[in-house]
Amino acid sequence: MSKRLFALLSVLVVASLALAACGGTSGGGETLKIVSSLPMTGASLTQTQTIVNAMQLRLEQAGGKACGGKYTVTYEAWDDASAALGKWDPAVETENANKAAADPSIVAYLGTFNSGAAKLSIPILNAAGPLVMISPANTYPGLTHAATGLTEANEPDVYYPSGTRNYARVAATDDFQGPVAVNFMISQGVKTLYILDDQEVYGKGVADSVNQAAQKAGITVIAQEGYDPKAADYKALMTKISTSNDGAAPDAIYLGAIVDNNAAQILKDKVAIMGDNETVKFVGPDGIFTAALIEGAGADVAEGVFATTPGLALKDLGDAGKKFYTDYAAKFGETKEPYAIMGYDAMGAALKAIEDVCAAGGNPTDRAAITAAVFAIKDYEGALGTWSFDANGDITLPYFVVGQVTDGAYADFGTYTP
Repeated sequence: MSKRLFALLSVLVVASLALAACGGTSGGGETLKIVSSLPMTGASLTQTQTIVNAMQLRLEQAGGKACGGKYTVTYEAWDDASAALGKWDPAVETENANKAAADPSIVAYLGTFNSGAAKLSIPILNAAGPLVMISPANTYPGLTHAATGLTEANEPDVYYPSGTRNYARVAATDDFQGPVAVNFMISQGVKTLYILDDQEVYGKGVADSVNQAAQKAGITVIAQEGYDPKAADYKALMTKISTSNDGAAPDAIYLGAIVDNNAAQILKDKVAIMGDNETVKFVGPDGIFTAALIEGAGADVAEGVFATTPGLALKDLGDAGKKFYTDYAAKFGETKEPYAIMGYDAMGAALKAIEDVCAAGGNPTDRAAITAAVFAIKDYEGALGTWSFDANGDITLPYFVVGQVTDGAYADFGTYTP
């Protein structure tokens, strides 16, 4: 999708939501604004557009109103990527966070998609009320809790200068995702593993988790290596890896990366040098669990790729989750992108917090009250099932889907826990 087309669609989304919510300018009372900050430029758009669609759907199902119609709720989808980088941009994310902090009508910030982006925006919004963030996708554990061997010594406290937590997420974290991936690789006969990462907070973090879990499980980790996402090709790297296992190829390559960071090129060169994904397995996390990888590499090349992602397989969802996919398909067309349902529940959590503040006699324009209400969410009946936020802001659903590219699309193997 071109930048110009996305900009037009963003305007239409905001305009349509405002009309649906307000019916014009009368009868809605004060306006509460919810924004999302997600990469809508680059390969991640395949994933993030479905998140935006799902957030829009959830708000429309609430009628665009809150607190018995006293408040109108609007939603704006902000892009935190740039054409220059072709992916999320630290400067743009910082600008978005500062813009949200300065707008008193904004009561919730739904994002980010990339964990590195969250590192930048959490402290900014923490000092602005605090303004609550609810991420549909971040999986780096250090944003919310310490994980031995995976997080920095000052994490997560460094992100919360006020001493009050303002960040929650509906995606389970990489200290769970790594062991899930390793256990699945063991079930597929993997004994030797070469790990690559894109050197970003998310990509390296999930690769570190896989490395740690693999060594504990007895898999031989030949090496973990950061790669250059801007390289023209990776044939030399793949040639090196092809003899790294005592002159032979490893059983599997694990790629800790987002799809924007040349993941499709890595996959193409891996298949060209070492054969298909049955001969040498290619495994990755949620960053490559997207149709964009298949489109970029080609369906034949991507056939057999395994990836993990937070959430539950469709067959394991309850009635609310299955209804979400039916409702989504009716409005936007069918999707197999796993983060759509996360976006739906992230918006749902924000709307619940607004309603809970009103029910308690509070003012939903009070950011601190909304933040407290988000952290008080318990036994929420969402599309993902019944879940809560713990004291750290983590969702209480440590579930992951394992998928395999089959006939040009990811097909669920099932739901897994560490």
